[in-house]
Amino acid sequence: MSKTIKNPESHMMTYGYKPELSEGAIKCPIFQTSTFVFKSAEEGKSFFEIAYGIREKDPTEELGLIYSRINNPNLEILENRLSLWDKADDCAVFESGMSAISTVLLEFLKPGDLLVYSNPTYGGTDHFIQHLLPTLGIHTIGIYTDDTKKSIIKKIRASGHSKRLAMMYVETPANPNNALFDIEMISEVAKEFETNNKKQVVTAVDNTYMGPIWQHPLEIGADITIYSATKYLGGHSDLIAGAVMGNQELMNRVKVLRTFLGNMISPNTAWLMLRSLETLKLRMDKQCENAKKVAQFLTRHVKVEKVYYLGLLKDGEKGYDIYKKQCTQPGAMISFDIKGKEKDAFNFLNHL
Repeated sequence: MSKTIKNPESHMMTYGYKPELSEGAIKCPIFQTSTFVFKSAEEGKSFFEIAYGIREKDPTEELGLIYSRINNPNLEILENRLSLWDKADDCAVFESGMSAISTVLLEFLKPGDLLVYSNPTYGGTDHFIQHLLPTLGIHTIGIYTDDTKKSIIKKIRASGHSKRLAMMYVETPANPNNALFDIEMISEVAKEFETNNKKQVVTAVDNTYMGPIWQHPLEIGADITIYSATKYLGGHSDLIAGAVMGNQELMNRVKVLRTFLGNMISPNTAWLMLRSLETLKLRMDKQCENAKKVAQFLTRHVKVEKVYYLGLLKDGEKGYDIYKKQCTQPGAMISFDIKGKEKDAFNFLNHL
């Protein structure tokens, strides 16, 4: 991936695609095929060795097409274009956001390891961490917006598993209330334990609510950025997808596990994502503009108790400093409390 590209939106129609390799088609076709032909048996053997992590790819070596569970032109072009937004070395796309999240957690956590995760977090992620990971012998600690660097370190040491800290997992802004966590501070905690334990501690950030335009975790300490690509990236409510981005070493591991889990997206979904990327910045900019107006309207409504929107934060309020430090815009996600009880909230929802 070229890290010198300053305006990714200008490259979303052409980057990574060579028309001369596809009969001159100006638009990338859908490569709806299961299998690809090798020039020789030896070439096939070489490709599989790389894909299965048996050996490292030489710097000048290209991994050829093998099988659509491993690689496919639509996936590769999509991954190349997605990488531009976060200036990542590489990207892996998945059949859902939860596929992306679970693959990352399963790759970097082993029985006996400790995971520190932010709370609140998306319901599916929360369930996976609290109910599935413990069955694999993985220990977990939740951290909250009130936690400081000092209190997080204290929690980790008090857990009895500090020597096995393997990952700091952060979702910020968090679903559903836009709670903010300091990515730089979280990564500093990870590096401190990594140095003391002489064991890699990965900082992973779910950037779905902000990305890939309004926040760039990889630039402020994160090792891996995760997306539910169903949301902003897909943008049309006609696909389910996920994405993971990071440095080459970590992404190689993610891609090898993805190969065996078989949870990459289909060529057709990849093609739809390529279409969506062409209008990504236009859509996200307009959504942000509209969200500001909606949030202001809600703050004045007599039946609204509280509005959770980053654009309403004021200097001195909780989360404001983090927002100004790591976000370029308030985003387009809003949640709010309706005055009354559950029946009143349901009455509102039923009238949408």
